[in-house]
Amino acid sequence: MINNISNDWARKVFNDIDNLTKEKIDEVLKEFEKNYKEGSLEIKDWPTFASAYTMSKAALNAYTRIMAKKYPHFHINSVCPGFVKTDMNNNIGNLSIDEGVETPLMLALLSNNGPSGCFFTKGEVIPF
Repeated sequence: MINNISNDWARKVFNDIDNLTKEKIDEVLKEFEKNYKEGSLEIKDWPTFASAYTMSKAALNAYTRIMAKKYPHFHINSVCPGFVKTDMNNNIGNLSIDEGVETPLMLALLSNNGPSGCFFTKGEVIPF
């Protein structure tokens, strides 16, 4: 999701894993919200297509890394199940529910030495 954000400052904050905090995530989201209300997303290099969705997922992934670091004995990951056919999208998704559950189920069954602080889709770790 971070690849969908062209705002250099926001990308820098979200990618600085060692110094990332909840407060810094909130700061990015507040600036995004302010620019959204002003109608200046494009001028300020924020995503303009599905902008709130994109920012919420980027923030979720950033927060996942904070939690994984704070609680090293837990496996804390985020997952995108894909565009699953559900009532929520009027069943226009391209994946069945059985296909959509594969990666979340895999993560639920991780062994003790499994990854933490990662973002998964289609059963694989992908960059934030």
